[in-house]
Amino acid sequence: MLRNPPPAVHALLRVREFSALVWEGPCADWARASLQRAPWVVVRRSVQQPGAWPVGVRGALRVQRCAAWLPAGAAEDCVTPQWLAAQRLWRRQPGRHANPAILVLDEVAAVLAAHGHAGRWGPGGSVGFELASAVPCTTPASDLDLVLQADQPIARGDAARLHAELSKLPVRIDALLETPYGAVALSEYVLAGALVRLRCAVGPRLVHDPWTADRAAASLA
Repeated sequence: MLRNPPPAVHALLRVREFSALVWEGPCADWARASLQRAPWVVVRRSVQQPGAWPVGVRGALRVQRCAAWLPAGAAEDCVTPQWLAAQRLWRRQPGRHANPAILVLDEVAAVLAAHGHAGRWGPGGSVGFELASAVPCTTPASDLDLVLQADQPIARGDAARLHAELSKLPVRIDALLETPYGAVALSEYVLAGALVRLRCAVGPRLVHDPWTADRAAASLA
C-alpha cells in the first residue's frame, strides 16, 4: 500500500486488484485485457478526489485510453519517470528494448545533464510504460515522451537551446515542462508568443508565465 504524498501526474502505479478501479465510463474489453497483460495504470491530470487517484489505462493503440479512479489502498507499487531515468533501466536488458525511442535515452540523459537537469527528467508515454512494466509496447515509429520537473522558471533562451539539442536526436521527442501549476510543452514554450497553453487539473489555460498561477489569461474550451 502506498502512502503520502500522493503520486504525481505521469507516475505509474501497479494495481493489486483490477476490481478496485472505478471507471469513469464503460470499461472496454481491451482495457481488461491490457490490465491482465500489464497491471499498471498511469496517473492522469485531474481534480483530486479524497482517497482515490485519477488514472488511465493504456491499450495497444493510441486511441485506446480509459479513465478511472484507483483507491489509494489498491496500488502496491509506484514508479516515476524520474526514477526510471535515475535507474537507467534501458541498460539492464541489452537487446530486448531495441526501438529507437529507447535506444536514444543515453543521449537524452547526456543532453539534459549538460543543461543542468540531471535527476529532474524521465521517460513517459509508451517508453516509460515499457520500462516500468517490462511489457513491450513501443514500435520502431514510437515518439519519445519526456517529463521534466521544472519547479523553478526556465528562461526561454535556455529552453530554446535545450529544445534545439533534443531536436537533433534521431527520434521525435515531445518534452513536457511540469511546473507547480501545470505542464507546458517545451516546443510551445519556446515557439509561442506572449501566451502559452498550460495543462492544468481543471483543463488547459492560456497563461503568460507557466510558473505564475495568477497570470492565467483565459480558460480554453
